[in-house]
Amino acid sequence: MTEGRLAVRKTYKLYIGGAFPRSESGRSYLVGGPNGAPLANAALASRKDLRDAVVAARKAQPGWAGATAYNRGQVVYRVAEMLEGRHAQFAEALVAGEGLSAEQASAAVDASVDRLVWYAGWADKFAQVAGSANPVAGPYFDFSIPEPTGVVGVLAPQVSSLLGLVSVVAPIITTGNAAVVVASEARPLPALELAEVLATSDLPGGVVNILTGRTAELAPVLAAHRDVEALDLAGAADGTEAELEVAAADNVKRVLRRARAEPDWAADLGPARMLFFVELKTVWHPIGV
Repeated sequence: MTEGRLAVRKTYKLYIGGAFPRSESGRSYLVGGPNGAPLANAALASRKDLRDAVVAARKAQPGWAGATAYNRGQVVYRVAEMLEGRHAQFAEALVAGEGLSAEQASAAVDASVDRLVWYAGWADKFAQVAGSANPVAGPYFDFSIPEPTGVVGVLAPQVSSLLGLVSVVAPIITTGNAAVVVASEARPLPALELAEVLATSDLPGGVVNILTGRTAELAPVLAAHRDVEALDLAGAADGTEAELEVAAADNVKRVLRRARAEPDWAADLGPARMLFFVELKTVWHPIGV
């Protein structure tokens, strides 16, 4: 930047239904780095914005679930390709927003790309791992088949704002679900940059929706929303999980609890998080019919 020139900070919007609307409240908040330096402005999502995001996710989910597993894998892989193409930009955002060294930031972006590629490979394989042909006494075929849960609410990890985010969102969409994500409150910029990647990839609008704002304000609304079938509490604040689980129980949501300690998101997480958001449906069919 030219010496003496005023910095023009970006004002990020929400990502809902494949579009970038402003918060209906008109509110925004200043995002700063670890040293307190101002970085950008982010929209302060309201309850109405969250409800709009759920509507968008509900509309998009059946079509996404109905796509072939091979096609979903291609789309997730395309997101990885585009993230790789903006590697330097994301690394810079992690240096500024998380205070990582250039080497650490580069490694986090690499790991995020690799995680997307890994889940893309699972798209047409998890059904074989989670499903089964069941032996039964009688002239029947009996199959257990995994199906997506539906709309999943996500409280994104607060610390690992890119790798943690990718690690919780990728398994949800790989299995045919749609996601409504509340990004890290203090470190939302990588999530907002990822929204721009998603918008220009082949992912249908509404499959992933990203909101920024006060987690304490949005989390209870997300947990209680009756059109959300599951909840990932990865980024829930200390002492709030019990309240959120009670709210989620009203329509019997699946709830994935927050780990007691911050996970090592760079470690091999295995398929468990992905399989948590599928439901096994069993089908009987007479043999020979």
